[in-house]
Order: sequence, then structure tokens, then C-alpha cells
Amino acid sequence: MSEEVFIPKMKRLDKKQNRVKIPINNFILVILCTLLIVGATFISVDIKHYIIPACFNFGKSFAPEEYIYSFSIIPQIPVLMFICSVLGKKLGITCALLYIFTGLFVFPVFALGGGITYMAEYSFGYILAFALGAFIAGCFLNKKYSFLNMFLAAILGVLVIHLCGIAYMSILAAIKGEGKIFIQSWIAAQSGLKIIYDMVFGFVGILIGKYIHLFLKFISD
Repeated sequence: MSEEVFIPKMKRLDKKQNRVKIPINNFILVILCTLLIVGATFISVDIKHYIIPACFNFGKSFAPEEYIYSFSIIPQIPVLMFICSVLGKKLGITCALLYIFTGLFVFPVFALGGGITYMAEYSFGYILAFALGAFIAGCFLNKKYSFLNMFLAAILGVLVIHLCGIAYMSILAAIKGEGKIFIQSWIAAQSGLKIIYDMVFGFVGILIGKYIHLFLKFISD
């Protein structure tokens, strides 16, 4: 075979080998995990704290409800941390981006609906930061599933999502002319103690996801 014929064939072979191959198993897992994020969007977990009333007075009686602080959280972020632990950084980011794309252009899978106009919602910054949170968490988990890496993945992955969400909301509120009191109360309601719970549940999700990841790796070998 002449060199003129051999070289083009080698180039075509290299191109075929360099093509990105997506195993069908990964494709199915991405779809299922994206649906898991969608499902978590419409789940509300009620949290209650026992507190000392702000104006506590030993000589005054309080109704039982005054000792309880209650709020609800949507477990999207812990579920995202779980997915990053199970699938790894690249596929975790893929799930986050697929969820965002679906909500903006395909189906109304966000908590308050969907469509491109959803970008005007104050809470959209949290959703937009899912991909970045998955990237941060995935960077730690891709190294090693040590306690420290899982801890940092949960803390920093969750924190970056909340900080981006707060920043997005603050900018949007400023554009709409909302006052400082509105911004502060919104942050307290949407983040506040919810950051702590997202970190705790996110770590639990990562821990559970670690063993599912190892199981999937075992059966695929």
C-alpha cells in the first residue's frame, strides 16, 4: 500500500477513535438523575426548631408556638450533591445543565413554572448555580471519597449555590427597585438556616452516593 493511501486511512481511523462515546448506561443514568432533581423540586420538607423567644421574660408565660421556629426546605441541592457523588463531576454537571435547559426551553419543571421568562424570578440564581455547585463538589469527589473531601464537597458545593443565588437575587431586586429590608428578609427566608440544612443533608447525600457509585463501578467492571 502506497504512503499516499495509507496516511489518509490512518487520519480517518484517528478521528473515529477520538470521537466522544457516550455509553447508553451513562445516558440512562443522566436522564434518571435529572428526573430526580425535577422530583425534588416539588417536595417540601418541614423543619422545626425549639427556640427561646426574643423577648423572653421569666415572669411571663408564652404560648407553645412561640417556642417553635418552623420553615420548609426543598431538597434540590442535597439531591444534586447526591447525584455528583453517584455520577461524578462531568455527569453531575450534565444533569444540572439538562435540568436548567429543560426548564427554560422544554417543560415547566421549576418550582414556579418555567420558560425563558423564569430568569426574572428571584430564585433563578440558585438554579443557575447548580452547574457551578456540581463542578465544585465534583472536583473534590473526583480525587478521593475521603471524609475531608466529602465534607468540603458538601460545604463548598452548597455554599457556592447559595452565594450565587443571593447575588443574583440582590442584583435583580436592585434593578426592580426593591429596598434593603426586602432583600434582607428574602435572604433570611431563602437561605439563612437553610444553608446549614442543605450542607448537612448534602453531606448525607454524598455519603450515600459514595456507596452507590462504588456499586455501579463494581458491576460495570
